Amino acid sequence: MVLRKVHQKVYEENISIFVAMKSKGLGDTVEKFTTATGIKKVVDTVAKATGKSCGCSERKDTLNRMFPFKK
Repeated sequence: MVLRKVHQKVYEENISIFVAMKSKGLGDTVEKFTTATGIKKVVDTVAKATGKSCGCSERKDTLNRMFPFKK
């Protein structure tokens, strides 16, 4: 039960970030999804523990360049 409340709080915080961000392209959308679902936090924790970069920002920039959203 406690874990469910913690999960709900994290979800609500991530959703507010998700809604506030404007996507320039696919990379931003993927980042919003991974942030909202908690995947980004897990990846960041593993990257910090292993001392290796996950490559998320480079991947995001590449996807934004390859698949931009038109205004």
